[in-house]
Parts: sequence; structure tokens; C-alpha cells
Amino acid sequence: MVNSLLGALGFILCTALCTGVLSPAVAQTKKDPAYSKDEILQKATRFFGKTTAGLAKGIERVFADFGKPNGIITGEEFSGSFFIGLRYGKGILDQKKAEQWPVFWQGPSVGFDFGGNASKVFTLVYNLKKPGDLYRRFPSIDGSLYYVAGVGLNYQQAGDVVLAPIRTGVGLRAGANIGYLHYSQEHSWLPF
Repeated sequence: MVNSLLGALGFILCTALCTGVLSPAVAQTKKDPAYSKDEILQKATRFFGKTTAGLAKGIERVFADFGKPNGIITGEEFSGSFFIGLRYGKGILDQKKAEQWPVFWQGPSVGFDFGGNASKVFTLVYNLKKPGDLYRRFPSIDGSLYYVAGVGLNYQQAGDVVLAPIRTGVGLRAGANIGYLHYSQEHSWLPF
């Protein structure tokens, strides 16, 4: 009885795939651990509220450089600098075939950089085998020009893991700096 029921279920599933009722694209999406460009644009639009031309171009650029990401971090951060800067953020790591994980980041910077800003951050994550691979320091070079609002994109890499944070926010800030961001599972006010 059970064998015939399983056989019938297999036949129905095979028929659905072959006739297009359950399209191969849908089946492939469930198997593919990476996000397509359309999925990323939809998630970015939901997160930021709308897709601007600058945001869409930023996503296009990241896809041209690295292809499809296998993770996304959505969150917010604030930062300030007067030659020496600090940045603090929090968010959620999301992967297609895994549960969501909390992410906190903080770090110092130094450079010709003045002002402060608050941003929403949408980070594309590449080559992440397990969430624990994210929790470490990533060197960062950043340039900012915020006058009321702005969009920024930079790359961070530690080992094989590449992060592409896309920031949009408000504030008054201008300059360039070098530093690092330390990603962790727990919040810390110590930027080191």
C-alpha cells in the first residue's frame, strides 16, 4: 500500500515537471543556493522601499564583478569620523538553505574623513560556506560623500569570503578612510 502510494506520488511529480505544471525553473531555484539578479533586486526594493537608478547600477556592478551571491545581510548602521572614525551596525544574515543569523559589526577607521551618517545596509555575500565564516575582521577602504542623502558601495574580503555592502542613508559626511569591520554574533561597543 505504502509502495504504491509512493509510486503514484513520484509519477504525479514527474508528470508535473514534464508538463510544465511545476516548471524546471522553479525546481532549479529551490536547488540553487545562490540568489539571481532578479531575486536580489526584489529583495533590495522591499528593503529600501524603492529601487533608485544608483542602487540598480550598484547591484549590476556587483553581479558583473562577482556573479550570484549565496547570502544577504540586511541591516542598519551609524558612523562618524573626525580623522578617526567608528562604525557600528546590526543586521540579519539570510541564506536560501539555512536559518537566519544575527550579525553585528563594528570597527575603527582613519583617514581624511569628517562627519556622520546613518544608513540602511544591504550586503551581498559571496563564497560563504557556513555562517561562522562571516564572523571575523574584513579590511575596508571607504569613500563617502553624504549631503542629506547618498548611496555607497565597496568591497571587503577576508579569505575566500567577499562582502559587497550597499549603503543608502542620510547625514553630512565627506572623505576617504581605511580600516576594518569586525563581524560577530554578539553586539560590542569595543570597535577593536
